Amino acid sequence: MGLTGLASKAFLFGFNRTEVHGLEKFAKILDERKDIEGRERGLLTVSNHISVLDDPVMWGVLPLRHILSPDNLRWSLGSHDVCFKNKALSTFFSLGQVLPTHRSAYSAHGGLFQSTMTQCIRLLSSPTSPLSPNIAGNFSSPYTYTTTGSDTFPAPSSYLSRSHSWIHIFAEGKLHQHPGRSVRYFKWGVSRLILETDPCPTVVPVWIEGLDNVMHESRSTPRFIPRIGKNVKVVFGDELDAERVFGDLRSRWRDIVKKEEEAQGRDLDVGVLTDRLKGSEEVTRLRSECTRRVRAELLKVWKRMGWPDEDPKNELAGTWKEKSAKREGEMEDGSWEKDT
Repeated sequence: MGLTGLASKAFLFGFNRTEVHGLEKFAKILDERKDIEGRERGLLTVSNHISVLDDPVMWGVLPLRHILSPDNLRWSLGSHDVCFKNKALSTFFSLGQVLPTHRSAYSAHGGLFQSTMTQCIRLLSSPTSPLSPNIAGNFSSPYTYTTTGSDTFPAPSSYLSRSHSWIHIFAEGKLHQHPGRSVRYFKWGVSRLILETDPCPTVVPVWIEGLDNVMHESRSTPRFIPRIGKNVKVVFGDELDAERVFGDLRSRWRDIVKKEEEAQGRDLDVGVLTDRLKGSEEVTRLRSECTRRVRAELLKVWKRMGWPDEDPKNELAGTWKEKSAKREGEMEDGSWEKDT
C-alpha cells in the first residue's frame, strides 16, 4: 500500500496541479488513531465518485507518515467481477485493503445485505467475540468468509487489531461525471455503516474534483493512460457531530433491534439482521433518512467550493432513472456514468 500511495502522491503533485483543503484537521484525526489499541471508534469517510482513479489516487494527498502506515489506512470496496475476477487481481486488491462487493445488476449475490457489508460494520465497531463458523451462512471459518457460497476471502474483522478501522465509501454506488458537478442519489449501504455500528464511527465527508478530467469516460485512445496537467482538488470536510446528525436515528434503530431481540429470544450478532430488520417499513424509512442526511453533509462541502444549490430532486433515485434508461455511457443530460 505504501508504494501505491507514493505513486499516487507523485502523480498528483508531480504531473498535475493539486489543491488540498482541510487536510490539517483530517491528518489530526489520523494521528489520534495511530495507537491501534487506543482507538475508541471507527472512521468512515464518504465522497463523491468521479473517476476510476479516485481510489487510491485521492489518498496521495495524505502526509507520508500516513501513506506509509497501512494499519492506519482505509479499507475500501471493490467490484467482485472487476477487482476479484482471478487469483492475481484478488491477491493484489486484498493486500490493498479492498473488500469484494457484488453489484446487483450483475450478480444475484449483490445488494444491501451481502456479507461484505457485515465485514464493514464489524470493522468499524468495537471488538466482538470470534465469529462462529456459520453465522448467517456467510462465514466458512472464524477467519474467512464467503460472498457467494463458493469463494473464500480473509475476514479482517475477526482480528482484534482491525477493530475501529477506517472505511471509505463512494455512496453514489457508481462513477458519475457531470459538467455541473451534480451528485447522484446515495445508496442505502452507507446508512448501515452508521446505524448498525457500535459505537458510531467518526464521519468525515470528502469532496473531490478534477480526477474526472484525468480519466474522463469520453477519453480517446489510449484509454488506459491517465491524462496529466489537470487541476485536481481534494477537500476534507469537518468531522461531523455524530450525536447531533445521527443520534436520533441511531436511538430509534437500537429500540427496533431491542424489540426484535426480545421477539427472537436471543441477542443478534453485529451486522446480522432478521427479515424484519432488513425490510420493515419503519426500518426502510430510517435508512432512507440516514442516507439523506449523509448526502446533505457532503453537499455542504460541495457548496463551500462555490457550487450553487442543487436541484432537490437529485437526492431521489427516481430522478436518475427518469434521466436515462442506460446504465453506463453518456446520459441525456450530458453526464457520463460507469458502474464500478
